[in-house]
Amino acid sequence: MDNLKHFINVVSSPKIMFTAIIAVFFIIFPPSERLWKVNKWLKLDRLWTKRGGILIFSSLLIFFLFGVSDHNFQKIVGKPDNVPIVGLLFLTVFFLWFSLKQARQNDLRIAQGLKPHEADDAKEKVLVWPDLVYIEFICLIFCAAVLIAWSIFLKAPIEEPANPTVSPNPSKAPWYFLGLQEMLVYFDPWIAGVLFPTVIVVGMMCIPYLDDNKNGNGYFSFYERKTAISIFLFFWLVLWVFLIVTGTFLRGPNWNFFGPFEYWDPHKLEALTNVNLSELVYMIFLKRSLPHNIFLRELCGFLSLFCYFGLLPLILAKTALKDVYQKLGNLRYSIFIILLLMSIGLPLKMFLRWTFNIKYIVAIPEFFFNI
Repeated sequence: MDNLKHFINVVSSPKIMFTAIIAVFFIIFPPSERLWKVNKWLKLDRLWTKRGGILIFSSLLIFFLFGVSDHNFQKIVGKPDNVPIVGLLFLTVFFLWFSLKQARQNDLRIAQGLKPHEADDAKEKVLVWPDLVYIEFICLIFCAAVLIAWSIFLKAPIEEPANPTVSPNPSKAPWYFLGLQEMLVYFDPWIAGVLFPTVIVVGMMCIPYLDDNKNGNGYFSFYERKTAISIFLFFWLVLWVFLIVTGTFLRGPNWNFFGPFEYWDPHKLEALTNVNLSELVYMIFLKRSLPHNIFLRELCGFLSLFCYFGLLPLILAKTALKDVYQKLGNLRYSIFIILLLMSIGLPLKMFLRWTFNIKYIVAIPEFFFNI
């Protein structure tokens, strides 16, 4: 058991876990036709069946039951602040499975030349009163009972009065801000706290104008909307739910990473030296000091950003995203690809930090401008 716990702690390191999650994600949720064939060959669509759901929930439940036997895991999961996140994890998995189960059933029906289930349900009429109101009233009573039982049996995490001379370690934001707090590790506050939330809001506002695919309107379907659904699930699951779970269960004292069965040692010290891209190029590769000229010093960073935001969209428009470009046109494709690349910049920066200890691509502290 100790060897198994040690193995889980090792693979829970962000470098290994994040790489594995991304690789598995795009096979389970294939955005392209080629990956869709791999998914079908591996028969991963069977995950979205009744037996597949039982397998998913049994695996998740067995992991938590196994973890509860460990004292360190029990302290983390049983903390009153973290109990709702455990519920969030199970509810996220359930509703993801339930929606994709309906999507798979409709995809099979459409492949057979039949209409989706929702077309048959549309013929039925449900009255607001008493049908809908009755169901809502029962749900209201049930939720109230759950909250009352919760408040009785789970102690509120009330601590001592605020003391400006003593800070909790680790000092964590509420769960709905843990994703932003995790972003602050890799970006300056103006990017993590202002730019990224703005891009998320603007990107969501642009979705109806960028995606005019009429397939899937009014019914669940994955195959007919696999690119759009895969992109959405990547940002929701990997870049939001994953960051919340990471910040809740894996971030310990001094904001260090800890395995789920690892003791949160406040004296743990990671032997890391984060460097900027300019320092990596000049001081490590070229074995010379940094230039005094800011533009010359950060030239590699500026060139990297130009290639990423300037050349990569053109290359993708001629290769992997050729069909998307022809469908959207110049203006909509430009908005789409810039929003997409900015969003992908977050996991890319995280991977650069974990793998090469790169802190900033462009570092100009003289003007408080760091990327």
